[in-house]
Amino acid sequence: MSLTDGPYTGPPQPDVVDPSGGANQTRVRAYNERLVMSLVRRHGSLSKAEIARRSGLSAQTASVIMRSLEADGLLVRGAPVRGRVGQPSIPMRLNPDAVYSFGVKIGRRSADLVLMDFLGTIRLHLHQIHTYPLPEEIVSFIVGGIGKLEGQLDTGERGRIAGVGIATPFELWNWSEEVGAPREEMDRWRDFDLQAAVASRIRHPVFLQNDGTSACGAELAFGVGASYPDFVYFYIGSFIGGGVVINSALFSGRTGTAGAVGPLPVAGKDGKSTQLLKIASVFVLEKLLRERGIDPEPLWYSADDWIDFGEPLEIWIQDAAAALAQAVVSAVSVVDFSAAVIDGGFPPWVRARLLAATRKAIQTLDLQGVTVPDLVEGTVGSHARAIGGASLPLFSRYLLDTNVLFKEL
Repeated sequence: MSLTDGPYTGPPQPDVVDPSGGANQTRVRAYNERLVMSLVRRHGSLSKAEIARRSGLSAQTASVIMRSLEADGLLVRGAPVRGRVGQPSIPMRLNPDAVYSFGVKIGRRSADLVLMDFLGTIRLHLHQIHTYPLPEEIVSFIVGGIGKLEGQLDTGERGRIAGVGIATPFELWNWSEEVGAPREEMDRWRDFDLQAAVASRIRHPVFLQNDGTSACGAELAFGVGASYPDFVYFYIGSFIGGGVVINSALFSGRTGTAGAVGPLPVAGKDGKSTQLLKIASVFVLEKLLRERGIDPEPLWYSADDWIDFGEPLEIWIQDAAAALAQAVVSAVSVVDFSAAVIDGGFPPWVRARLLAATRKAIQTLDLQGVTVPDLVEGTVGSHARAIGGASLPLFSRYLLDTNVLFKEL
């Protein structure tokens, strides 16, 4: 393969690129290989003729690249599609077993490690619950977990691991009070370089990104991104976070935290202004349960297997929906997003109830001058942050950022 390795710094930028998206110069072969694989990933499967049309590459160049990618095992042939005349076209698709990557999610109450294939499917998964995250324990979980999961792979599969992507909240030390952790313990995160600590103990390249941005990236790459070129994204975990997508590209901003959404000011039930994260976060539900003498531990066992907590859950859903509705209106007042996507670390039935309540709540607000976006459920689900982390090595080595593909939509 001619694809380059190394730290991810965005999509490769060749000296000369055809305006339609492809380039025929030998020196940008790696760029064109990434472009072909990214187009195939986005559309599921494409023939050589379709690749040439969508990329702007010549038919000969597209054919040569696709043959090379097939020989390297990155693309596989589908069943021939026969037309009325001529030879049948053969759609090509990504080989799910061609590349694997590890994704890590660090949460305030739990951590996850997944092994993901080239199509974004989780193959293996480890889950850990903690009272609050501490640097050394998280590093041990990641390093030990990678060793454990690699032990379940054969030599060839281990050789196809592209890297490790870590999705973590930034400035973890700021939330000691909310998670009930001693401040001096959480302060240990201030000067701790998690990326370097993990990289020094494993053989794979390590990438790190804000957890909300990672979840948004997963939704863009593997979820509703194909349907909405612009959307604001809300991911509700222990604390709510999110992201912004503009022109089919993740917009991370100057500091990498654009679309964090948690600090957005909203009105609470008492009419006083507060931050969105202090209403629409799972730690608030945890607090409600504790106040009623209900064990909140099931919240963290498995995000897909919550029980119905009855009245406190309904109170939380209604309060969170009212706050989310205000946040959506605030967001679209600045950027006319086509959609607001809501997802979180909970089962689909909770997400559906929350979305329905948000749709209802938004109709109670003053919408003069506001174009209400589509309110849609996220499709990636509770593992969005880990999947977003696992996608970082794939985009670094094999794919292009989605903004490169926007022009061909």
